[in-house]
Amino acid sequence: MDGFARRGIRCRAESSEDERDEGKQQGLRGFPVRIGYGWDSHEFSSGVPLKLGGTQIPHAKGLKGHSDGDVLLHAITDALLGAIAAPDIGTLFSPSDARWKGQDSVVFLAEALRRVEQAGYKIQNMDSTLILREPKIGPHADRIRRRLSELMGVRPESIGIKAKTPEGLGTDEAAIAHAVVLLERARRGRAAKPAASVADSPPRAR
Repeated sequence: MDGFARRGIRCRAESSEDERDEGKQQGLRGFPVRIGYGWDSHEFSSGVPLKLGGTQIPHAKGLKGHSDGDVLLHAITDALLGAIAAPDIGTLFSPSDARWKGQDSVVFLAEALRRVEQAGYKIQNMDSTLILREPKIGPHADRIRRRLSELMGVRPESIGIKAKTPEGLGTDEAAIAHAVVLLERARRGRAAKPAASVADSPPRAR
């Protein structure tokens, strides 16, 4: 097979893949609203800061994880990705990949938001529940809500932050987060060129 023929086959294969991606996006835009659900859990550990919803919370222990252990941002990220049938957070940001070691989970949320926008949707509202023995979330809920409003680009009154204690669950040494998002189709306009995915970027030299 000569070079021209091989290039022709490769071009047709790439075109077919582009058409499948375009078809998926068109299929997504066929729904006026979409719902996503996510959850995550991390164990408490000494010597690390406690971060919830992109907010550092005063506490003797933090949450252990490959990244910064922000269980709430992880749940929200998965909810956003699930709403548009995208790969989950563990697939995009593998815990076996050294690039994400100690990474600020805001990076993961930003990637999910980028994909939601690319799919033609925007966030209508988000509701969440944290399940943990301590610390008490009530005194910090407004600060977490404001930070999430800033990160997600939605009004604070569209963000729900609730907390429960794990009565009878046997999870006193862990924090669990559940999140649900409602997306609505964005108004049509000139499509912006999609930004590069941080999850697909090559490792940077250290």
